[in-house]
Amino acid sequence: MASGVKEVLPPTLDPASEFPADIFDGTTKLFIAYVCPFAQRVWITRNCKGLQDKIKVIAVDLDNRPAWYKEKVYPANKVPSLVHNNEVKGESLDLIRYLDEKFEGPSLLPEDPAKTEFAEELLSYSDSFNGAVFSSIRADGIGEVGSAFDYLENALGKFDDGPFFLGTFSLVDIAYAPFVERFQPFLLDVKKYDITEGRPKLAAWIEEVNKIEAYKATKYDQNELLASLKRRFGLDRA
Repeated sequence: MASGVKEVLPPTLDPASEFPADIFDGTTKLFIAYVCPFAQRVWITRNCKGLQDKIKVIAVDLDNRPAWYKEKVYPANKVPSLVHNNEVKGESLDLIRYLDEKFEGPSLLPEDPAKTEFAEELLSYSDSFNGAVFSSIRADGIGEVGSAFDYLENALGKFDDGPFFLGTFSLVDIAYAPFVERFQPFLLDVKKYDITEGRPKLAAWIEEVNKIEAYKATKYDQNELLASLKRRFGLDRA
């Protein structure tokens, strides 16, 4: 698993930041926000492929974006976005596949047909998983949170040749890790709900994911992530 040397993280760009003159110079750029789990997916993939020297990370302030980002880079005004061959692409699940298919580095999907099929199922479910957790945050009790994490626990038992969803670390783990990174402390703090209780495979998965250098390099301060989620759901005023 490629991880590269520890890189110096770029400063976050806001409305006071000038439009970078080299955005469309033919080199590849990845726009992220440090608090954004969708962007983190693509950042992890870039690191796993060993593309730190090939893809430059540019961070923007998600709550206070530069006007030029929407006007000159990505009209959807979201992160992540990838500038490659002077074309701009978006959507995190599409981008992690794109990096895996189009760039050098170790493949992040197995060749085993059974694992490939299960990968598609899990990647397709990821939006439903996130939606179930987000929709439960404002609800009384835990809502659908329990069944969502039970799904992950069961999925982690599909293959027995490693601690990850497909045995070895893959795009599937990359799709889920940024969200579990946020949901675990958030649910414990707000709902007093421990996602690992009664889920030994999920607990082991979290432990193993946190050993992956390409992932560890993208982790943000947990207190900042917790505060960001609380602001998003108006819980900072509760």
